[in-house]
Amino acid sequence: MGTQYQGTKAEIQALATYIKLVRATESVSNRIHRHLATTGLTASQFGVLEALLHLGPLMQRQLAEKLLKSGGNITMVIDNLEKRGLVKRDRQAEDRRCITVCLTPEGEQLIQNLFPTHVAAVLAEMSSLTESEQEELGRLCRQLGKRE
Repeated sequence: MGTQYQGTKAEIQALATYIKLVRATESVSNRIHRHLATTGLTASQFGVLEALLHLGPLMQRQLAEKLLKSGGNITMVIDNLEKRGLVKRDRQAEDRRCITVCLTPEGEQLIQNLFPTHVAAVLAEMSSLTESEQEELGRLCRQLGKRE
């Protein structure tokens, strides 16, 4: 489904490209995160667990930046993970406003068990592109994402 907008050629091209980008992103993301349905985790919760697994404890603000989430949204995501016993918050003694989030043993075990399935799903999705197409897509995404 393309745009029905009747604008200039440049506007129509930009809108059509944007629609394709968003639809592809949503479609791929939905297929990749399908395995989360059995865990009761959202994609955002999985993202927090994955970031903590690979980067170690992070401040709540850093998690929000890494996952491109608002402060309020990341607070809710972490609240729900904390209720499930998958993460814990530690306030820093020198500045109590700074909250570090880390995995609990249960959270670490869960994400370590889930991550191989996630990698396999990403690999399956990306296999429709050749290696050079994946590199080109990565280059284009970086170029588009860094535009200010």
